Amino acid sequence: MKKIISLIAVSIWLASCSTPAYVQQDESIRLSDYKTYMWIDTRANENDQSARATAYADIPVRNEVNKQLRNFGWQEVTENPDVLVSYEVLVERSRETRSDPIYSQAFTRSYYNPYTRRWSTMYYPSQFQGYQVYDTPVRDGTVTITLVDSKTDKNIWQGWSTERLSGTRLSSEQVEGTVQRIFAKNK
Repeated sequence: MKKIISLIAVSIWLASCSTPAYVQQDESIRLSDYKTYMWIDTRANENDQSARATAYADIPVRNEVNKQLRNFGWQEVTENPDVLVSYEVLVERSRETRSDPIYSQAFTRSYYNPYTRRWSTMYYPSQFQGYQVYDTPVRDGTVTITLVDSKTDKNIWQGWSTERLSGTRLSSEQVEGTVQRIFAKNK
């Protein structure tokens, strides 16, 4: 019984550590009515042939989204899809204010007690001095997945999640985990 309770507590703790995912869906539409989808590329304009800054995320995002949509029973097609699928990756740079507590150095002092004729040691613990406040640069990566009805050109579903980046860009594992969290909100 103790093992079960501890397992439940650990799973709740792990679930609380993950970054949240958000989903907006058109309430008048049921996703189960759709069966096929096709990927679309988002460009600044029709003649824009430049490489996108988020091209590094193409393969992990597409593979994970394809896997999740296949789990829904959808099939990828090249003509006449029910739904158009697109994604965007945004890496945002900002500054975060942090504060760390500062403590004094603990020390000891030896003294002679003439009444007991002994040397004794007095310990002085560290004291709280205040906070050191500083700004540090941070990067947040947001993955947004959008499903658009191909006949009406209306957004029928959009999911996104933001995650703090440890490096300069989203890794494949971070992208896959983010996409999984987004689609887990839809179940």
